[in-house]
Amino acid sequence: MTITNVGIVGAGQMGNGIAHVFALAGYEVRLHDISAKALETGMATIRANMSRQVGKGRITEDEMNSGLARITTTEDLTTLGPSDLIIEAATEREAIKQAIFDELGPHLRPDTILASNTSSISITRLASRTDRPGKFMGVHFMNPVPLMELVELIRGIATDEATFAALKEVVLRLGKVPTAAEDFPAFIVNRILMPMINEAIYTLYEGVGSVEGIDTSLKLGAHHPMGPLELADFIGLDTCLAIMNVLHEGLADTKYRPCPLLTKYVEAGWYGRKTGRGFYDYRGDVPVPTR
Repeated sequence: MTITNVGIVGAGQMGNGIAHVFALAGYEVRLHDISAKALETGMATIRANMSRQVGKGRITEDEMNSGLARITTTEDLTTLGPSDLIIEAATEREAIKQAIFDELGPHLRPDTILASNTSSISITRLASRTDRPGKFMGVHFMNPVPLMELVELIRGIATDEATFAALKEVVLRLGKVPTAAEDFPAFIVNRILMPMINEAIYTLYEGVGSVEGIDTSLKLGAHHPMGPLELADFIGLDTCLAIMNVLHEGLADTKYRPCPLLTKYVEAGWYGRKTGRGFYDYRGDVPVPTR
């Protein structure tokens, strides 16, 4: 199957990044969100990020303008139905994702491929709720999408080989590197990354180190580009908690128990950068540790 037009559900941090890379790669993109404000913000982010790429000489101004022209926005989910490929990039909550696929179902072409950008949820289970489990896959982009090279490709138990081959070809056309992951909780990257972040939060919770001390230690002692608490704020503490819950529930191992401090921050609405406060307070000119 030749994929030329793509529908993307969700104009947030991941969705607008996915739209960005598809548009620059020559695909026609229809970006959906339930909020006109979210679509406006998403397009502004895409424009700003492409402008940054022009400034760094990574793309030309003509390529930016052509890419932006390939993106249209819509608040009507059903208009994505005729797309060759639809990628869901909504909130990391299974009920929301299932509702999206339920609504899309009656409006899809028989050959449309469905994909989820989920970072942890079972692809097999999501696919089973649709009328096309053979044409359903996980396509997990890393954040920030325009900069990160890797895309995890996750087959559900019913995903057919033609679907995997088509999406592998798409990822290569985007200029990214595909890696195949089995359909186990959190796949490869987050299966390794999130427990490390969770352990860093336990280290803070137990008073072993401060926010600044933990992040500095990992940056200078392990050459990590970002400290684990800074990275958690960047990802979103709500997303970190959701992934840890999937790991804990899916693997039934106490080593994946989310740190109570992570739960407390999420209960407070302190999700990190996107809300202005997490392990750091971002409301001033310089981020300040909150503990």
